[in-house]
Amino acid sequence: MNILVINSGSSSIKFQFINMKTDEVLAKGLLERIGIEGSVLNYYKGKEKKVITHPVKNHEQGIELIVSHLTHPVDGVIKDKSEIYAIGHRVVHGGERFSGTVIITQEVIDCLKACIPLAPLHNPPNIMGIEATQRILSGIPMTGVFDTAFHQTMPKQAYIYPIPYEYYEKNRIRRYGFHGTSHYYVARQGAKVMNKPLAELKIITCHLGNGSSMTAIRHGQSVDTSMGLTPLEGLMMGTRCGDIDPAIAMFLQRNLGLDFEAIDNILNKQSGMMGISGVSSDMRDVEAQVTAGNERATLALDMFAYRIKKYIGAYIAAMNGVDLIIFTAGIGERDPWARKLVLKDMEFLGIEFDQEANEEAFGKFGVISRPNSRITVMVIPTNEELEIAEETLAAVKKQSR
Repeated sequence: MNILVINSGSSSIKFQFINMKTDEVLAKGLLERIGIEGSVLNYYKGKEKKVITHPVKNHEQGIELIVSHLTHPVDGVIKDKSEIYAIGHRVVHGGERFSGTVIITQEVIDCLKACIPLAPLHNPPNIMGIEATQRILSGIPMTGVFDTAFHQTMPKQAYIYPIPYEYYEKNRIRRYGFHGTSHYYVARQGAKVMNKPLAELKIITCHLGNGSSMTAIRHGQSVDTSMGLTPLEGLMMGTRCGDIDPAIAMFLQRNLGLDFEAIDNILNKQSGMMGISGVSSDMRDVEAQVTAGNERATLALDMFAYRIKKYIGAYIAAMNGVDLIIFTAGIGERDPWARKLVLKDMEFLGIEFDQEANEEAFGKFGVISRPNSRITVMVIPTNEELEIAEETLAAVKKQSR
């Protein structure tokens, strides 16, 4: 059974085509510059890469181009689109309505449109991708897999903000959290490695990349997460500020005369690692400057690690302990330096850090705590596309029973 996983952006479509019997990625790619001059599809069949430059005016033409290459006599991996068993769409925001993967219907699409105010930058292109795929690949079951769904198990004390309650009742302003697919995937993989049921473990997952978030997972359920109403809250990130005093925005407006758009741009695109280091939002560039003696870069790296450390402490308190801490995503998987800084001086918790294992776990699985460590620490590469494919397969099979 082959599952096509689609992640639609405003001017891009990222996809993977996966054989679910073997978990093999038969083909994958990224179509960029939709509706812009110079549209290009980077298409991978196994390790073979082809770059296809072709005008693409809209998402519908983009899906047509992708399907034409999946079924291409030479470059393709299937003979006909009928070999696509189902399609899983990544959707950023499902609001409170969706706590799991759903078969896409018009009612579901209408609900996604109702969630646009909660994710104005992400849900519209997600919906465009869904509707374009429905037109090109009609008759094939499709699912929506939501970044927010996994966090719908949080208790009220974790997701309600301490502002007038009417704003939650009337406007659904609350903590939603994101990266849920990744957090759930690595938690399941960690439980397998420990040879214990997920339902018996307390886990802290650290999804660290240009966008970063952490989740407290107790007995298989998300009980708290660092991102909030939007992906701006929580950890310090590549260009996002994370947790700050909300009065800073009002200060910038009142005292510097900045308008909403300017403040939004500062907090989302000019802050974080970029804003503090003055170097880059890319951790590799920042660390290179740390080595060169750049004080602001050193401060940025220390702040990044410190804030992760604080969340680990908070989540251990919230869950009354932790069995497993997992690092994942770009920085979490490929930055031994950052992981070492986060775990420094945490022996009192029972974390026995293994520096050699930490260095070896570069972009691959590894246990980076010593065997006698009371808390196990792992690096687990995330695979959101495979998780989406697995959830899609399960949902379609369930519906067909």
